[in-house]
Amino acid sequence: MKTKNLITNKWPWVALLAPLLIMLFPPPAIAATSASGSTGIQGTVPGPPPSRGATIDIPSNGQSFSNLPITVSGLCPDNTTVEIYKNNVFAGSADCSHGSYSLQIDLFDGRNDLVAKVFDNLNQAGPNSNTVTVTYQSAVPVGGQRITLTTQFSKRGANPGEVLTWPITLSGGVGPYAISVDWGDSSNPDLISESAPGNFNIQHTYAQAGVYKVTVKATDSKGDSAFLQLVAIANGPAKLTGGNTSNTNTIIQTKVLLWPVIALFILMLASFFIGRRHQLEAIRNKLKKGDPPL
Repeated sequence: MKTKNLITNKWPWVALLAPLLIMLFPPPAIAATSASGSTGIQGTVPGPPPSRGATIDIPSNGQSFSNLPITVSGLCPDNTTVEIYKNNVFAGSADCSHGSYSLQIDLFDGRNDLVAKVFDNLNQAGPNSNTVTVTYQSAVPVGGQRITLTTQFSKRGANPGEVLTWPITLSGGVGPYAISVDWGDSSNPDLISESAPGNFNIQHTYAQAGVYKVTVKATDSKGDSAFLQLVAIANGPAKLTGGNTSNTNTIIQTKVLLWPVIALFILMLASFFIGRRHQLEAIRNKLKKGDPPL
């Protein structure tokens, strides 16, 4: 008790300094900043997944095709990515712009069940669309396998000025293959040659931030072609198809919290008056004993 009285007697500002240190140096788990007399705490705040799915308005159910690619379009919630699947296989993606989307895909021989899926920036899935069934009759001989393109990533991103690498899978057809990649900016399409089916990478560096439509076309030695449309983001996410994520975007929100400031202010006042009380008690005790106050 003697030590406590001595500290509060000589240094009553110690009790006042402690809450100030807490305000200036918050715990590492919460990053606090001061702005306009209030405390802002920044963190990842997940929102609800999309409550509405996309629609497939084009093509119509039961339609038949003899030429590729075909156009798939419909309505969708804003700020989502639309992924099209044919017979549960990823066929392409598009950014939802002003409540609608449109992209080109190729088809399997025979029946194709088309479904559109939507994902927000946190890669949270919304409801699936209606199923549209179409058919395609190709000129590939019976027993042959049509050339196809697919990828694990429906959307992929990199900062402007950095190289964006995108893995693509090529299957079917007869090699060698000629591949062209239109990156959706002002650059010329990339031309790639592959001798055999398998995995390969396409790469590009965007100069400006934005959302870009990427179109990949592969043609085999027999003239059969495959198409794949994708979404690239400069300074954005890399998202696996089917709802899996890799470096996905997060929504950063800032919440202004007034209660930490109020609580600290009350604590500061309480600490100050406690310190003054101990100081006065110490002076009274010294006067009773006949000692001069410090």
